[in-house]
Order: sequence, then C-alpha cells, then structure tokens
Amino acid sequence: MKVLILCTGNSCRSQMAQGFLQSFDENLIVYSAGTEASGKLNEKAIEVMNEVGIDIRQHTSDQVDKYLHEVWDFVITVCGGVHENCPTFLGYVNNRVHIGFDDPSFAVGTDEFIMNEFRRVRDEIKEQFWAFYKHALSGKRY
Repeated sequence: MKVLILCTGNSCRSQMAQGFLQSFDENLIVYSAGTEASGKLNEKAIEVMNEVGIDIRQHTSDQVDKYLHEVWDFVITVCGGVHENCPTFLGYVNNRVHIGFDDPSFAVGTDEFIMNEFRRVRDEIKEQFWAFYKHALSGKRY
C-alpha cells in the first residue's frame, strides 16, 4: 500500500502524519511532499514527535513533482487553515482523501503557547490518522 501525504510546505503536518502512519504499520510505503516544499523540517515538529517516541529527523522535505509519475493507493491532503490553499495532486492515484489540520507554524505567542499548538496539532494528526488507518488501511492486503 502506497500513501502520499501532501501539504504546502512539507515541513510540519505532512511530516508528522507520515511519521504516525509509518509507526502504525511498517509495511506501508509512506511519503510526504509539498507544493511549496521548504526543503527542511520544522524543528518544533521534530521536537514534538520525539516527545511521543517517533523520530522524523531522517525525513526529507520534497516537492510534489518528485512523485507525479508514481501510482499511489492514497493521496491525503492535510492542509486546513485559512492561510493556505490545499494542493491538488495531478498524478496517478486510486483514492484521494482530505484530513485537514491547522498549521502550527502560524502560531503566534509565547514559546509555551507555540509548543502547545504543535502538540495539539500533533495529537489531532495521530487521532485522525489512526482512525483513517483502522478504517481504510489495516484490513487491506499489500
């Protein structure tokens, strides 16, 4: 089963979702990409994922064009805030899914508030992607 997770910058939400899906099932092939990939991961995303025992430091921030010529079982968009437009995937995909989340990198305030926003979004991603995994992926043969 091949899954591609898309957002705008590919530095935070899509990276966390990729980390969670991979932790749910090591047999899944999971990548993430962005329409405006930043080329690096958000350090706060790395930190909050480490807090739950998932290391995403080895992930790369890639442009969606890198994956256009592959066939995907699922392409999942995770954008959700008013600050962005959701990317459209023009490649080969069997199922398109949208599971939207706020972008915690837009959080403004104290360091504590910002980190709590990253944790809130991380926890929402875990919950929603676990539900998606149980509903759409766990019973599939791959």
